[in-house]
Amino acid sequence: MRVELRETAGTTSLRRRAFLSPEGMRHALVYAILLIGVFVVLFPPYVVLLNAFKGSEEYANSGVFDWPHSFLDWQNFSRVLELSHMGRAFGNTGIIMVASLAGNVALGTMTAYALGRFQFKLKPYIMGAYVAATLIPSVTTQVATFSVIQHLHLFNTHFAPILLYLGTDVMQIYLYLQFIRTIPYDLDESAMMEGASLFYIYRAIIFPLLAPATATVVILKSISIYNDMYIPYLYMPAEKLGVVSTTLMKFAGVNSAEWNLICAALLIVLIPTVILYLLLQQYIFSGIVSGSVK
Repeated sequence: MRVELRETAGTTSLRRRAFLSPEGMRHALVYAILLIGVFVVLFPPYVVLLNAFKGSEEYANSGVFDWPHSFLDWQNFSRVLELSHMGRAFGNTGIIMVASLAGNVALGTMTAYALGRFQFKLKPYIMGAYVAATLIPSVTTQVATFSVIQHLHLFNTHFAPILLYLGTDVMQIYLYLQFIRTIPYDLDESAMMEGASLFYIYRAIIFPLLAPATATVVILKSISIYNDMYIPYLYMPAEKLGVVSTTLMKFAGVNSAEWNLICAALLIVLIPTVILYLLLQQYIFSGIVSGSVK
């Protein structure tokens, strides 16, 4: 019995020393930061979930953090789908996303192909222009952008946000460039010896090999477009052109807001992005990591 107690005390002492060591303290700090990060990320959806199942009277007479009487009351969700025309909003969002992503992938891969495979005098200036564009706040250029959209007669049409989302950003260019640099140039030379044109090399060789980077760009861009409210609200104010992000404004007025309905609408809007992220998260991390390695 004494021997067992001594062994237990010795094991406890070793564990205490390991925990108080610099390495143990570092691991404890890392886990503490991770737990705080998990709390910060999951706490807002938790509050939204609690209040999405509360009626108007229950929400007014209970605390924000109180549990609802029942999680089987779907009245808020049915009212949201009825009042906000969520089906039409998902349709408008889908049209904008598909057209914008197709243009983004086409322009991004072509631009990266030209910058990664050819040497010309304007190449450094083009790369510098992409970097400089990221330093200019987009809000400061909205007056000029709005004027251009109006003169093109694209205001209150699907083409306004599609045209604005088509811009290839510097992150997308660098991601594609890193992948292109891993593709042997011998493939291009072999195709040229067979008489292939530059466009055929891009279409038949470069573009298919950029599939991992394209998957990463599509996922990141789709989430960004899906969550954006500023551009659709500014350039498509017509009710029939509403998207999923702007439909949330239907339940908020100048002096009041139906927060239980807003929470229910938020859950409906969150479901596609959560499913997309859970199914394709491996492509996001693999694409970013692979594209960051030179």
